[in-house]
Amino acid sequence: MGEAFTVKSSVDMRSVVKVIPCLDVNQGRVVKGVQFENLRDAGDPAELAALYDREGADEIALLDISATVEGRDTMLDVVRRTAERVRKPFIIGGGMKSIEDIERVLAAGANKVSLNTAAVRNPQLVTEAARRFGSPCVIVAIDAVTPAGQQHPKVVVSGGFEVTDWDVAAWAKRAEDLGAGAILLTSKDRDGTEDGYDNVLNRSVADAVKIPVIASGGAGKLEDFLDAVRFGGARAVLAASVFHFGMFRIRQVKAFLEANGVDTTGGNLHV
Repeated sequence: MGEAFTVKSSVDMRSVVKVIPCLDVNQGRVVKGVQFENLRDAGDPAELAALYDREGADEIALLDISATVEGRDTMLDVVRRTAERVRKPFIIGGGMKSIEDIERVLAAGANKVSLNTAAVRNPQLVTEAARRFGSPCVIVAIDAVTPAGQQHPKVVVSGGFEVTDWDVAAWAKRAEDLGAGAILLTSKDRDGTEDGYDNVLNRSVADAVKIPVIASGGAGKLEDFLDAVRFGGARAVLAASVFHFGMFRIRQVKAFLEANGVDTTGGNLHV
C-alpha cells in the first residue's frame, strides 16, 4: 500500500484526524486541474460547500486561486453565501495582504484564514493575525515544488508561478514560531495527479513542527488518505477532485480511515 516508509512513534497522534474537502475558486466557480493548470469547472462554491457540510466534512477549505495573481481582494460574496449555508468551520485563502483584509473575511463569516504568498512576502502578518484573532484561526499554506535538476522541494508562491529558494520544512517551522496554528502543505508536483500524497514531503514538515500538518495534493485512492496519516504524519487530509467528480464521498473516506484504526470522530489515532 502506497510508499514504503518506516512508521514513527509520532504517528500515535493526540487528536482527531480531519477530512477536509478543498474548493479552488476562480472567477466565482469551483475549478480543479493538474499541477495548478488545465482547470475544469466543478460547480458553485456555496452549493458544493453545503453538500460537503451535509456529508460530514470536518472543515471546508475555499481557496481563491486567482486573487493574488490578479492583485485583487478575496471573494467576500462567496464567503457570505457559504456562511449562510454551512455549519462546519470553513477556511478562506487568497488575496489577503493585511490585517484589515483578514478582518473583512472573518466578519463575512469565515472561521479561519489561509495565508500563502502574503505570509512569504510579509511574515510578520502571521504574528499580527495570530495575536489579533488567535493562532487556531491562522493557517499558513505552503505550496511546494521540486525544481528540475534539484532534489529538495522549494516554496512556490503567486499561485504556483514563482519558485523561491526557501526550504519548505524551514519555512514551516518559522511559520509555527510566528504564530501559525496549522500548516496546509500542498505538493504542486502531485496536485491533481491522483498518484498519492508526497509523504516524504509531509513527513519532513510534520517532523519539523508541533502544529498540525494538513496534507494536500495527489489523493487518488482510499489508501492514500491512510498513508498520509500513517507515513506522512498528517493530522488532516485535504482533497479536491476525488470529491468534486464523485470518485469518493467524504463519509466513505472516514469509514475507511476508521476501519484502519484512524480516529475521525474524537480521541486518539491507534494504528
